[in-house]
Amino acid sequence: MALQTGLDYMRSRTVVDCDTMDEEVAKTLGPFQDCTSNQAIAFGELSKPIRAEVISTSLADAKALHAKYSSITIEELAVEVAMVRMAAGMAQHIRGRVHVQTNPYYSYSSEKTVINALRLVQLFQHVHPGFDVDRISIKIPSTWEGMMACRTLELAGVCTLATTLFSMAQAVLAAEVGCTYIAPYVNELKVQVNTGLVDQAKLLPLCAAIQKHYKAINASTKVLPASLTSVEEIYFLAGVNHLTIAPHLLSQLNQPYTGNVNSLFDVAPTLPIPAKGVSFVNDPGSYQITFARDLGGASQIKLTEAVNIFCDFQDKLEQIMKVAA
Repeated sequence: MALQTGLDYMRSRTVVDCDTMDEEVAKTLGPFQDCTSNQAIAFGELSKPIRAEVISTSLADAKALHAKYSSITIEELAVEVAMVRMAAGMAQHIRGRVHVQTNPYYSYSSEKTVINALRLVQLFQHVHPGFDVDRISIKIPSTWEGMMACRTLELAGVCTLATTLFSMAQAVLAAEVGCTYIAPYVNELKVQVNTGLVDQAKLLPLCAAIQKHYKAINASTKVLPASLTSVEEIYFLAGVNHLTIAPHLLSQLNQPYTGNVNSLFDVAPTLPIPAKGVSFVNDPGSYQITFARDLGGASQIKLTEAVNIFCDFQDKLEQIMKVAA
């Protein structure tokens, strides 16, 4: 009998997704259910020489399509086409959905986020005619405006994922607006871009508490933690609905499983669970102050920093297109 790997173990407990746009990862370490991405991942992928053709083709498409999408620049449109093209490529190697993130500059505009999301859905049909809309999930930062956009999109039949989520208040609202998924960030995003930085307040217990709360209220929203930094964190999350894992951690998991970490999903949550009647969707003021007060303001700071980091990568992506043009 083959020795069980860490990946085998996690797949026995949790739906495992890949946090990459590298098709080789999906081919060699799969099978995966979903594929997640964002501006940072897209930048890393488009920086590879092998992706030069994706850049040139996406630029050509953007120029041809710009009359239809004239409210944005050719460079911004080219970035979207490239992200969609790479996601469509990943779809060949996974079983479920591809997750593409909206422009973070629209994080505080519901209208612009909805327009952006619908444009991304349309672009899938351009790069891959007949692409199954149900296999598309739009990732949207978990601002109030972002989650109001999620509500509009879900009502229109577009799957959404509320990303950069750092608090129970955000999780409560995400379920109320009908998000298909949420992505609690176990580590604040700046840990992923600043070597040596360690998040001293990892949100592992929050993931377990949210899933417990969702089960109690019969919410259909799935918990899909992200921003992981170690195999140990991954094992702590065995039993969560979904888990998206970066390539370097997938490689580490593809080793014999030692079984020396107890999952937080096998014990009672250490954080309080909201009462069943808690609601924010019709009370933005209550939501905003609850979120602002969470962990003494730390959750709001983490969200703001995450939006800024993704905006930086959006700028870098558009610069790639400007240089290539």
